[in-house]
Amino acid sequence: MNTRWRRLAWLGAWLLVAAVGAGWLGFARLAQLQAAFETDARIVHRLLSQQMVQNDAVMATLVLLQPSPDGSAAAAQRLPSVYPRILSALTQPEGSSWPAALATSLASAQVASRQLGRPQLARTDLAAGRYWLVQAGDPVSYALLLDLQATVPWSEWPMDAKTSPVRVVLVHEGQSLVLQAGSIPARGWRFDFRKTLASPSQPFDVLAERVVAWGELPWLAMLSWVLASAATLAAARLLWRQREARLRAEQLLRLGQVARLNTLGELAAGMAHELNQPLTALLASTQAAQRLLGDTPPDLDTARTAMGQSVQQARRAANVVGRLRRLVERPDLAGHAQAVALPAAVQEALHLLAPELARRGVASEVDVAPDLPLALAEPIALQQIIHNLLTNAMQALEQVPAPQRVVQLGLRAAAGGRVLLSVRDHGPGLSGEARARLFEPFYSSRADGLGLGLPLCESLAEAMGGHLSLGPELADGAEFLLLLPAAQPLP
Repeated sequence: MNTRWRRLAWLGAWLLVAAVGAGWLGFARLAQLQAAFETDARIVHRLLSQQMVQNDAVMATLVLLQPSPDGSAAAAQRLPSVYPRILSALTQPEGSSWPAALATSLASAQVASRQLGRPQLARTDLAAGRYWLVQAGDPVSYALLLDLQATVPWSEWPMDAKTSPVRVVLVHEGQSLVLQAGSIPARGWRFDFRKTLASPSQPFDVLAERVVAWGELPWLAMLSWVLASAATLAAARLLWRQREARLRAEQLLRLGQVARLNTLGELAAGMAHELNQPLTALLASTQAAQRLLGDTPPDLDTARTAMGQSVQQARRAANVVGRLRRLVERPDLAGHAQAVALPAAVQEALHLLAPELARRGVASEVDVAPDLPLALAEPIALQQIIHNLLTNAMQALEQVPAPQRVVQLGLRAAAGGRVLLSVRDHGPGLSGEARARLFEPFYSSRADGLGLGLPLCESLAEAMGGHLSLGPELADGAEFLLLLPAAQPLP
């Protein structure tokens, strides 16, 4: 029965690995096609925007020829021979009117152009691929009839207009012009791109569509992955059975073995070795001095020499003990504390973390209470605490949307002649277990955390005469509170 369930478990594992791998290959292909589609669509938008901006530049050039009506009119008449997309050019000197068939629409666009200070669309007919562009001027106004198909720079077009599956359409006020027909299957994965051209005078929307059909998925690579995963899991099952047999034999051998010394035993052995020599010498010198003092008459000079050697060996033993204590005791930071401006320390930490804050899209808000006293702290330890709290806040904010990524720092005076620094994030918050064990060494709510940052910060804060704690439970995020003694009594 056990063998049967194991076989089913291996079969289920193969099916899961095969499905995940094949799905990943399919989605990777879709992501690749989408990236290529978006790149081509952005190139199309840029090329068409350049052409529309060039139309604006032509209009601006005609206006610059003012106030020479004859010269500007002659230049306008030559435009169709220079720019094939310009089908016709009209001028309207001051006091005259536009042709009767176009008078209403061109006059309305002329008024709007004069108000906005830029060219204005008139008589847009996207079905025919034509529109008028009007520029008001003094003493001459201009109107150009433009051909959209001729405007497209096909020589720089990023796709083959005849074979590409991407459909490209220009859209404006319910009208549309198909620039590239493409092929749109009825079913598949749809990609869309829509963006207005970068010309306020010709605000056409570029609409690109792409539908990936089922046949475009990498079926051969997916099948190869399924077969390769089956072969790999079969080999893994064989190795697993061999490993089980080896572990069983090793467990039988371990039954007769004894445990070795742990780290504490090795430390004790080291202390015994370090202290053995000075204590032996101390004992010998003391016994010699005792014997010399018992002689008749007592040899005081030699006894004094022996006692001096005893003192030297006792100091040597004390140095050994002191050296070992320094390995495990934290430094006395209170003796090195000095008056520190907390706002300056916070700004320095934010300055050091500015590139990381920008990369993660995290904003910072600092609220400093008026008449904030100086704090008594060791500057380097204080910077380490602030840096660690900000780093934890940034890591928590990675799990929330970008608009919520704000870390708030508050500085104010607290009761009892102390100064309070609060660091609050709007992340997912902490679980009940995390809140209870947050300051335990080697406990971390993150999978890749060592669990030493906050315990070290708590130890540093207490060594400076302060206190680091977790604030009350909030609806979102977490808040840490750092209390430090003030450098001078509060009024």
